This record gives sequence, structure tokens and C-alpha cells, in this order.
Amino acid sequence: MRFGGGDSARWGFLALTIAILHRVISLNSVSGVCDLSIVDRNKLYNFSLASPILKFPHGVLSEDGFYKVAVNETVVWFQLCDSMIFNHNPPTCIDCKDCGGPSRCGMGCSALMSNKIGGYPVCTTIGRTSNMIIHLIDEKNPHTGVIVKMSNSRPKLNCSLAVSVICDSRGVQGPQALEKVGICDYATQLRHPSGCAKIVSVHGKGLGWFGTFIIILLCLFGGYLLAGIVYRFFYLGVRGIDVIPNLEFWASLPHRVQSMFMTLVRKFRGPSEGYRSSYSPVNF
Repeated sequence: MRFGGGDSARWGFLALTIAILHRVISLNSVSGVCDLSIVDRNKLYNFSLASPILKFPHGVLSEDGFYKVAVNETVVWFQLCDSMIFNHNPPTCIDCKDCGGPSRCGMGCSALMSNKIGGYPVCTTIGRTSNMIIHLIDEKNPHTGVIVKMSNSRPKLNCSLAVSVICDSRGVQGPQALEKVGICDYATQLRHPSGCAKIVSVHGKGLGWFGTFIIILLCLFGGYLLAGIVYRFFYLGVRGIDVIPNLEFWASLPHRVQSMFMTLVRKFRGPSEGYRSSYSPVNF
């Protein structure tokens, strides 16, 4: 079956539309992978790389649909928090069947690598959106940023790409270098405001010793009242309000506290004016 130039253009536009719809639908389900919350020194650090921020409505996601970094004869395309989309300059390499196939090469995974073998560029999938994890670059300094690691497992070879998203509130710097850290493991980095956490202060460290002491006292008091009520009700046959143990003491407690308080006030304030006047000298 043959297609004319107009038909090819329509089919290409249809494929691009499907890819964009797939990205919009999958964004909500995948973006959670790029969320991280860490508590450190009474501060809560919230990272949400795919959330919109000022000047970056797509967060850390490349608005081109992909990032690209090349070193010597190795080229890596990747997208963070989602699969890639190519509106221009798509990968042209052999063996792209597990990452979109020849017609949509690179659009079925989150990271794709191309190496020249025998003079021909051969593609290898090194990351998928379903295999993304996120963790801190430096656990002792959460301000630094996070690492997004994506991987792809194959029967004979496991590949991965680790992208360090360094906090930079001043602007964006795309990946400049690619480092090979294993047989099929690569690492790169970029600078982006999305790598900066939203910090929330976490006040207090629990109840403290005084709060714990008060809770223990209240629990003991409640246990004492409960045991006394059960004993007086079932064993002594007491009914009504008198079932409360030592009711006379608890009824008089407010008056006792008030009297004690007044005694302390008189002690610290000294004799009242009327009390001093009864001992004042009389002049004749």
C-alpha cells in the first residue's frame, strides 16, 4: 500500500499527536516518582521536580521533549520524570525496537544511548519511566539537590543513567558531560531551580520530658480513679456520685488550692495596709 506526500504528513502528525497525548496522560502517574520528602534538623525538604515553578511550567522536564549530551562517539538522549518526545532531531540509529521502534525511535523510553559499532550508530535503551528512583546528592546537605536514576534490565545486560539535578535558583544549565561508571552505566548532571527543595520548619522534637511526665501522671490518676470506682461499685455496693473514691477530698481540693494560693500571696507581699495600721504609733 502506497501513501502520497500528504498522507505521510498526516500520519506523522497523527503519531506526534498520540505521543503528546500519551505524555499528558502519563505525567500524573509518573511525576510522583520525582517527588521526595526528607526531614533533616527540624526542617522538611520537599522536592517535586515535575511541578511547575516560576518561568518553568513543566518543572525540570525539558520543553523540547528531551535532553541530549554527547561525548566522543557516544550520544545519550533522556527526559526526566517522563518518556521522551521528539519534535525535531530524532535519534537515527539501528536497533531501537524496545524504545519506540524505527518510526518513533526514543519515544518509548526515558533514556536512549547510541554508540558507533562498525561505523553504524547502534541504540541501547538505558532508562525507563517505570524504573526511576530519586534520592539526595548529599544526605548531609539536602540543599545540594537530588539524583534521578533510571534503568533498563535486559537478559544479558543491565543499563542505567543517573542524572544529578543540582539546585541553582539563578537559571538552567543543561548537561555538559557524560561519565561512564560501569559496563552500561552512565552519569551526567544539570543545574535547575527544580533541584531546590521547598523547606518547611518542623517545630519541636516531641513532647519532651515534662510533657511525658504529665502524661504519665494523668494515666496513673485515671487508673487510680477507674480502679477505685470499680471496687466501690462492685464490692462495696456504692451507687451514685459517691462511687468516686475520696470524693470529700476532691470536692474540697479547689478550696484547698485557693487557700494555699492566698497564703503564698500574703507571704510574698507582706502585711496588708490595714494590718500595718493597727500597729502604727499613736500621736498625742
